[in-house]
Amino acid sequence: MGVYHGNDLRKITGGKKRPHRKVKLKAHMGRYPTETTLGESPLVKIIRTKGGGIKVRLKKATTANVVIPSQKITKKVPIIKVVNNPASRDYTRRGIITKGAIIETELGLAKVVSRPGQDGVVNAVLLEE
Repeated sequence: MGVYHGNDLRKITGGKKRPHRKVKLKAHMGRYPTETTLGESPLVKIIRTKGGGIKVRLKKATTANVVIPSQKITKKVPIIKVVNNPASRDYTRRGIITKGAIIETELGLAKVVSRPGQDGVVNAVLLEE
């Protein structure tokens, strides 16, 4: 089931708008956001997008590719927990990983720089102090 992103349902005043085309198009369809959480095994869902492209949606994450800036290397390490998510307090409480979230890994705290719900991978940069 999709989410309709068209703007032809109602006016701000409450009146009805006249449709500029007779049918709703699949091109106007949106989807609910993928809220990536921690899990025992990674769960990936592949979505076909407009134009035949694909989106790899990560539903459950177990590991993150963490860049260590001082050593200029990348390591794949397990995610322990979500410490903070500035996108929403609710996301922090529910442990949802989005871009900008602060996660705790075996190497320390890291900031997520990828979009796991659209890229299918968790990339992060180690926060060194």
